[in-house]
Amino acid sequence: MNQDQDIEKLLRRGVAEVIVEAELRERLRTGGKLRLKEGFDPSSPDIHLGHMVGLRKLRQFQELGHQVVLIVGDWTAQIGDPTGQSVTRPMLTAEQVHANAQTYMEQFFKIVDKSRTEVRWQSEWFGKFSLADVLRLASRFTIAQFLAREDFSKRFTAGKPITLTEFLYPLLQAYDSVVIQADVEFGGQDQKFNLLVGRELQTMVGQRPQQVFMTPLLVGTDGIHKMSKSLGNYIGVSEPPEQIFGKAMSVPDELIITYFELVTDVAEVEINDMRAALQNADINPMSLKKRLAKELILQLYDAQAAEAAEEHFVRTVQRKEIPDEIAEYRLMPGLTLPQLMVEAKLAKSASEARRLIAAGAVEMDGVPIVSVTGTLNSGSILKVGKRRFVKLVS
Repeated sequence: MNQDQDIEKLLRRGVAEVIVEAELRERLRTGGKLRLKEGFDPSSPDIHLGHMVGLRKLRQFQELGHQVVLIVGDWTAQIGDPTGQSVTRPMLTAEQVHANAQTYMEQFFKIVDKSRTEVRWQSEWFGKFSLADVLRLASRFTIAQFLAREDFSKRFTAGKPITLTEFLYPLLQAYDSVVIQADVEFGGQDQKFNLLVGRELQTMVGQRPQQVFMTPLLVGTDGIHKMSKSLGNYIGVSEPPEQIFGKAMSVPDELIITYFELVTDVAEVEINDMRAALQNADINPMSLKKRLAKELILQLYDAQAAEAAEEHFVRTVQRKEIPDEIAEYRLMPGLTLPQLMVEAKLAKSASEARRLIAAGAVEMDGVPIVSVTGTLNSGSILKVGKRRFVKLVS
């Protein structure tokens, strides 16, 4: 593709909004290397496909010669930030921050080119901040400006508490842009307010304002809410290939095309053919989901892993065969089935285990279990749902 085609693809597919698009187009045409800001909150170490939408954009910019600057929010991890939620995130210790950051970066560089990424820690500059520095920064904005943020506005109207530290967070995020002299900052649609504060602060200090690049929020496998680990509707980028494949098969039919558009490199002309085939009922949605699953695994692992994951799905789900390799769990005296399911990580809680049993989603040696007091036998194969197996041993 020529330069104009590259830019068009970059700014059209998988993009929610760009501020200001005309300015960014011009900067891309000039050929200068742009500094692309991506920050992350180390309160959670895991990346899922929802994050991958934006990270794939970073990689595409890198392929055109631009520089990613990854900011580890080790300092702001100590400050509450609702980020669209109604609760404040807890403070983290330095040990937790560094452990989460290490895990995050291992997953981040499965998608983004490490050789074209500069990693910066906020403590480099905020560690030297004095109270006078904080007050000078805070004096540049008004409370009225921050109450324009949708989340703050809703909570203020509802009489719910908003701490002063939460007002500081967008300012600190904006200051990051000033320090690294960001040309473009990336984020989801729910981060628009914070991203614009960065643009405004840069203008105040005499810098060229950063462009704001927002990506769509990917709906999770439940087909209702945005992808979130806490809601359990996510596909993690570090999950085993078999698990990624199985979860991709649970994507609702109406979201298949969206997933192809946002988290794969399949050509748009082919995606349009898929869309037409689905609308005309000329193709089985399952075949497209298998293609989607393999495309995801190809990006995160390799072709061999993608083929093996498909074979595993066909054998264990479609043919209902038992996989060759199954994790073992050692039986202990007095252990109940719900307790076993929790300890073997087949359920999050005993109450969830009981619900799965009541719903007929738990089998022992191919026979549905109808009671939580069922006998647990060494050598038996316990199956939960379609994809989770455990072999019980003495």
